[in-house]
Amino acid sequence: MADPRYIAIKLLNKTFRSGSYSNIQLNAGLDSSELDERGKKLCSAIYYGVIQTRISLDYVIDKFSKRPIKKMDDIIVNILRSGIYQLAYMDGVPDNAAVNESVSLAKKFGKTSASGMVNAILRNFIRQDKKIFTGKVDSAKSMSIAYSCPEELVKSLTNDYGEEFTLSFLAHSIEKPNVYLRRNQLRCSLDELIGAMNGSELEAVSDELPECCIVRGGGNITANDAFRKGFFHVQSMASQYCCRALSPTENDLVLDICAAPGGKTFTMSELMNGKGTIYAFDLHEKRAELIRKGEERLGLANIKAAAGDATKFNPELPEFTKILCDVPCSGFGVIGKKPEIKYKSLSDFERLPQIQYNIADNALRYLAVGGELVYSTCTVRKAENDEVCDRILKEHPELEPVELPTMLGKKFGCRATLSPLDGFDDGFFIAKFRKIK
Repeated sequence: MADPRYIAIKLLNKTFRSGSYSNIQLNAGLDSSELDERGKKLCSAIYYGVIQTRISLDYVIDKFSKRPIKKMDDIIVNILRSGIYQLAYMDGVPDNAAVNESVSLAKKFGKTSASGMVNAILRNFIRQDKKIFTGKVDSAKSMSIAYSCPEELVKSLTNDYGEEFTLSFLAHSIEKPNVYLRRNQLRCSLDELIGAMNGSELEAVSDELPECCIVRGGGNITANDAFRKGFFHVQSMASQYCCRALSPTENDLVLDICAAPGGKTFTMSELMNGKGTIYAFDLHEKRAELIRKGEERLGLANIKAAAGDATKFNPELPEFTKILCDVPCSGFGVIGKKPEIKYKSLSDFERLPQIQYNIADNALRYLAVGGELVYSTCTVRKAENDEVCDRILKEHPELEPVELPTMLGKKFGCRATLSPLDGFDDGFFIAKFRKIK
C-alpha cells in the first residue's frame, strides 16, 4: 500500500532541489501515486505544511541537534521537518505515530544509521511541550521564526505597513487557506450548484459578492460534477472584488491584458451576462489556450483569447472602455497558498516595477476617453503597488483616480491594499483610474 508520508518526503526533496511550484509538483506526485483520497489529504497536508513552516521547523532541528542542518542528509532533514510539523501543527496525528512513522521513514529511505537521531530529536521536542518558539514576538528575527518568513521580507512588510499589519498578515499566512468559488449565474442557480456539489457545504461571503462562496469539505472540487458542468470556477475573494472594481457591463469593450489562466476574465464575462466583448491576452499561446478551455467549460461566448505581449502596442486592436491590468508581480500576497514564494530574495524582483509600469503604460494607449482602468497585483509590496501607481499618475496627466466600491463593507478610496487585517483571504492591491482627456 502506498505510504503518504513517504511520498511527501520524496516530493519535498524534489521541490527544495528544483525550486519548482509546489502545486505543480504535488499534483504530479499525487496523480502518479496509488494513494486513496484519505492518503492524498495526509500527503498534501504534510507537504504544504513543511514548505509553509520550513524556517520554524529548521529552528527546532537546530535547537535539538548536535549536527548542523547543512551537514545532514537532505532526506533526513525533510523527515525531521515532517515529524516536527505533525507534532506541532497536526492535532489529528498522535505523537507516537508522528515519531514512529518518521523513524520508519529513515529506514525505508536506507538511512537506518540516522533513525536513532530522528527518534531522539522528535522525542526531545515532545518533552519541551512541542513549542516552536517561546520568546516574545517583537522583532524581525522572532517574527521570522514564529511565522516562518525570511527576515528580509518581514522587514520589508514592516517598513511598508507597520508591525500590526505584518503580524496579522504572517499569522494568517500559515493557516489553512479557504477555497472560494465563483458561481456561474449563466449556468445554474445557487440551489442547482449546492445540489451538484456532492455533499460539500457552501457559505456565502458577502452581499457585495452574491456569487462568491467558501466551500467546506470539498476534497478535489475540480473532479466534482458541478465543475465539469461549468457551474463555477475557483477564484479568491480578493480577485473577485478586483473584477467588481472594474465593473464591466454588456455595453463595454473590455481588455484583460495579462489574462491567463482566466479567472478574472471569466468573472468579468459573467458580470457582462455573456454579452459585449472581452479581449483576453497572455504572452504564451499555451496560456491563452487555458482561457479558451475555461471559456468552453463555463459556456461563455464573449471572450476573444489570444497570445500577445502586454508591453508592446498592437495597432490592430480597438479602443476599450474598460481595461484590467493585472500585472505580473512577486506574489507575496498569496504566500498562504504558494508558500515557496516567500523564500525568494527581494532582489529577484528588482526589475518588476519597471515591467509593471511598462505594461500599464502600454495598456493606457488602448483606453478610450472616459474609459476606466484597474491596476492590480497579488502582492503587498509598495514598490510594486503604490509607487507604480504614483508614477502612472505623474506621467499620465490625462488620468484621474477613481474611488473604489466598498469591499466587505469598508471604504478604501481610490487604492486598496487588501489583507487579512480587513478580513480578506489574500494580500491584494487594487487601484482605479479614468481617462478624462
